[in-house]
Amino acid sequence: MSVDETGTERGDGGADEPGWDVDPDDESGVAVVAAVGRQTKAWRESAGMRAGEFGAAIGYGEDLVYKVEGGRRIPRPEFLDRADEVLSAGGKLAAMKRDVAEVWYPKKVRDLAKLEAKTVEVGVYANHGIHGLLQTEGHARVLLEARQPAYSQDEVERGVAARMARRSIFDRSPAPALSFVQEEAALRRPIGGRMEWRRQLERLLEVGQLRNVSLQVMPLDCETHPGMGGEIEVLKFGDGTAVGRSGGAFGGRPVSDPKQLRILELRYGIIRAQALTPRESMAFIEQLLGET
Repeated sequence: MSVDETGTERGDGGADEPGWDVDPDDESGVAVVAAVGRQTKAWRESAGMRAGEFGAAIGYGEDLVYKVEGGRRIPRPEFLDRADEVLSAGGKLAAMKRDVAEVWYPKKVRDLAKLEAKTVEVGVYANHGIHGLLQTEGHARVLLEARQPAYSQDEVERGVAARMARRSIFDRSPAPALSFVQEEAALRRPIGGRMEWRRQLERLLEVGQLRNVSLQVMPLDCETHPGMGGEIEVLKFGDGTAVGRSGGAFGGRPVSDPKQLRILELRYGIIRAQALTPRESMAFIEQLLGET
């Protein structure tokens, strides 16, 4: 899931990177990584190479090779690319990058991404921060690095890349209808410094221009609205079902009961009506950008 592949150690013959430990509670992920490890080991042994020799040839430590082959470590893309080349696997090992791609991401993010991949309509009200689907890479990284208790750098990189991968929802065809309402306060907080703040505002303007996206700003001079209790998100699917969640309703738990969903949809509908129109919102963001 890493975007910039930071933290990778190579060429010292003993590095324990790159890759991530497998979550033992993620049964499907464990199965995928184990299968990839078995295939890698089979190709290595077929080539008549010891683990240390193979590791040296691809630029990684012997311990990392054993962990990958034993299904205890999730290999990053370059590991499989180099293994494929050194073992003359004809693209078969490199092709397994697709199998492990989702496993790189935390399970809860994969579950959310699977839901988003099936949606035909998404409605989001975000209050304290920019919604994850709208964040830039730099913005997301600063937020994750600020978490307490602190994430490890490995966890930060996985979180950033998972969040960036979710942005594929904007490239889907047919495109889902996406509606966002962002609090003005979140747009004014210069997370990551002035340059990153500018990039984030520019990203909002870019997304707001998409024909399937409605982006609105809830101004601070709106004294009260139904979202004061917390964020709201409603995802609707092609079969007519939906799932929603709100920090201010039903204990923050996801709900799919029609009666509960109607409450969230009512609140969200009023929020949209009280927010600036999409055109006004784009003008407002442009104004903020000019002030940075």
